[in-house]
Amino acid sequence: MSVRRLDGAALRKWAHTCVGDLIAHTDEINALNVFPVADSDTGTNMLFTMRSAVAEADGADERDIAAVAAALATGALRGARGNSGVILSQILRAVADVTAADQVTEIDAPMFGAALRHAVALVVAAMGGVPVAGTIVSVLQAAADAAEAGARGSAALADVIAAAASAAADALDRTPEQLAVLAEAGVVDSGGRGLLVLLDALCTTVTGSCPARPRYEPSTPVRACSQLQSAPAFEVMYVLAHCDADRIDELRTRLEALGDSVVIAAVADAGYSVHVHADDAGAAVEAALDIATPSRIQISALTAGPAGVAPSSWGRRRAVLAVVNGGGAAALFADEGAAVLHTAPPGQQPAVSAQQLLRAVVDTGAASVLVLPNGYVAAEELVAGCTAAIGWGVDVVPVPTRSMVQGLAALAVHDATRQAVDDGYTMAAAAGATRFGSVRVADQEALTWAGPCRVGDGLGIFGDEVLVVRHDVVAAGRGLIDLMLGVGGELVTVLLGADVDDHVAVLLREHVERHHLGTELLTYQTGHAGDALIIGVE
Repeated sequence: MSVRRLDGAALRKWAHTCVGDLIAHTDEINALNVFPVADSDTGTNMLFTMRSAVAEADGADERDIAAVAAALATGALRGARGNSGVILSQILRAVADVTAADQVTEIDAPMFGAALRHAVALVVAAMGGVPVAGTIVSVLQAAADAAEAGARGSAALADVIAAAASAAADALDRTPEQLAVLAEAGVVDSGGRGLLVLLDALCTTVTGSCPARPRYEPSTPVRACSQLQSAPAFEVMYVLAHCDADRIDELRTRLEALGDSVVIAAVADAGYSVHVHADDAGAAVEAALDIATPSRIQISALTAGPAGVAPSSWGRRRAVLAVVNGGGAAALFADEGAAVLHTAPPGQQPAVSAQQLLRAVVDTGAASVLVLPNGYVAAEELVAGCTAAIGWGVDVVPVPTRSMVQGLAALAVHDATRQAVDDGYTMAAAAGATRFGSVRVADQEALTWAGPCRVGDGLGIFGDEVLVVRHDVVAAGRGLIDLMLGVGGELVTVLLGADVDDHVAVLLREHVERHHLGTELLTYQTGHAGDALIIGVE
């Protein structure tokens, strides 16, 4: 869905679109990464940086474009990953700078061109004033040139954005002609490809569509290229606050003597974000000690995993991701400490895709993620999403939960202090020990295993078969609970669906207390669609 104006709400929508599009293109961008070192992490770093920007912007008032832009820049600077992440943070800072003037309510064509031109200046300054042709800077310059030309010609914002994206694509295609290492590897610049993803996302936000792009792939095995630089051992990043600007050139000289890929970007609060690749990580930090006190120090090994993602790229140690339906269910699982992917049941809207699942896994920010599909993710999508996340360096363990009541049982025994395999096994065992069924309202006459039903009857379903038919939901719920407790059970959990009155829970509790002594019943108003009741027995 397109927007007519690029105001605060649209700017935040663009940022969210960027995250989704970067997830779709991260593997492609990583595979192109041969300069300055072939560490295959450009796409991942841009994704992490943009995620951090979005997280900050989600707390800003979308009616204030300056506040949204400033939040995006702040979040990107705080969460910048790698050389490409710092550069991305400067592009977002440029947008924040041009929208900071009083009374600005939206970005028009001239302001968009000015933002791109200012971004070029900030990026070049961060790189020491000597940009390398054939990199993201070349692509950014081409986009700025096209945007400014369109604005001078009084073109509409949508046309200017499309022209900038088209010019960026043309400049990206020329990068192998400008940088020998790209030509030998048969790739375009990875950072430039990432920038094109962001510009295309802006086209999608403003116009509702973007041009089809080819998948950019290396034409030569990257490891066979003779001009590839061997990577230093570590990537070092930190922030300097209250720093004397006159000594930044001195710091840059020191870092260039220790390593390469030096980027020092000014932060809005008068500090600096510092990035360098070096063999001696300690010396890279110590180089700044007599200038200012480093904070938020990040040291990552440049020897990466299977997808170019070092384990230190992920912050939280372990998370649980639950796929749920219903606002009450989302709150229930979140209160128990799980990250939530909210979806609809089959038939209500498209089922959860592998890409949606991958994004949700990445958004946890955890190195290890236990996934509770709860019956809302098709097996092939679950496998594809988890496999993709594993390829990015996340240890993903899908727990076989086929219902939200099984998910709650699994979550109840989750213990992040255990090894992931032990935790996952224990959660799976708890889920497997939970029998589950559901109650639905019949919407047509039919013949079931339990006899004929009429429209409006309550149907008790267990094991994919209708085994109970009663005149209403309460009676069917009682019958299904009796049937499920026939082989034993100490705890009954009932989830109430959308439009199911709380009084139903009272009637079911009275039934269990009267007919099943010693059995506890818990009820939750989850508001899920489809089933009137979801019932679990442990």
